[in-house]
Amino acid sequence: MTAIIPALSLESRIKRRLRDHLRRLGFVRTDTGQLAPPSETKESLRVMHRAQREELLKEERGFIKAEWPSLKKYFANGDEIEVARICPRLEIIAGKTWQSRLFRLAGLTWSVPVSEGYGRRMRFLVWDEQNGKLIGLIALGDPVFNLKVRDELIGWSADDRRKRLVNVLDAYVLGALPPYNQLLCGKLVACLIKTREIRDAFAERYAEKLGIISQEHKRASLCLITTSSALGRSSVYNRLSINGQRFFESIGYTSGWGHFHIPQNLFEMMREYLESLGHSYAGNHRFGDGPNWRLRAMRHALSSLNVNPDILRHGIKREVFICELAANARKILAGKAIRPHYDQLLSVAEVAGIAKERWVEPRAQRRPEYRQWRSEWLINQLNPKFAPTSLNIAANKEARNHGAG
Repeated sequence: MTAIIPALSLESRIKRRLRDHLRRLGFVRTDTGQLAPPSETKESLRVMHRAQREELLKEERGFIKAEWPSLKKYFANGDEIEVARICPRLEIIAGKTWQSRLFRLAGLTWSVPVSEGYGRRMRFLVWDEQNGKLIGLIALGDPVFNLKVRDELIGWSADDRRKRLVNVLDAYVLGALPPYNQLLCGKLVACLIKTREIRDAFAERYAEKLGIISQEHKRASLCLITTSSALGRSSVYNRLSINGQRFFESIGYTSGWGHFHIPQNLFEMMREYLESLGHSYAGNHRFGDGPNWRLRAMRHALSSLNVNPDILRHGIKREVFICELAANARKILAGKAIRPHYDQLLSVAEVAGIAKERWVEPRAQRRPEYRQWRSEWLINQLNPKFAPTSLNIAANKEARNHGAG
């Protein structure tokens, strides 16, 4: 008679999957018992994000298959770009439009999965006016509430931060798509967040809005934008300046806490477990809890499972950068000034002209192979089975060398 093996409890399944997943990613335990990544090279970090990305692409398979045929025309072939005539234009996106679907599709090509952002959000498509193709993506949203290196730089107390964080956004998506990324247009796109058009878009949408959480009119002015590197030290933002004006400044590194190494399916199991305990964190987060809610929910689940919550300290530090739109941004945020000074801000056209001359045109001369890129190769980065077989070998090679994000 065959013995009946009892099904594993939810607690046991979570623990087993967690152990197996972290082992597959290559995490090890240090002598002090803390979690440590196998390496902090960019390729190693991409590998560690791969499970999360594969899970996302699996979930989005139907969307990709449905939208690629109608949206693929907006992605450029290399020979469709006349470098001297590149002319960026920002288009702010409204929800439930074809532009919103295009942003979603383009974001799936990033090697590190794109966040949906939290709270206030402004998403932009960066178009090339010369050919009607997509250069890149920008998404700005509410910043993390607690960010040590930012808060220490400004000199914020908890009360200062509560009052004036409304003047800060975070660039949670910022980059160029192939083949524009091969032309260093990632630097061009990054510089576009310090322009009059971004300031004006924020003012139109949020300057006089009532705070959803505070229910206060704070008369917000966009003074500062933060961003952080997804793959360790950044080669895009470091020393990024135009005509002597600094566009990004490195202010330090995050402390290595987070949840990127916990995949969505495992997180859903944790929520199911919290629900079985009647825990409030099992439900959807309230507006304003933002990215911290997910981390807190995991911490509560792990503690209830008798798993050390320090497992959320993955040890991978991200470089943090600030972009000061107002010349007196730090004084505004510290409460030492009221009126922001935007005199130094350039237009999108002015920034693009300088960036093309400094980075894009010299790169095109040094690396003319960008002209070989075919937009169909992007589908291989999303799901190879949707692409013609004859493109697979070349596409996979190009995807490794020039992948978006």
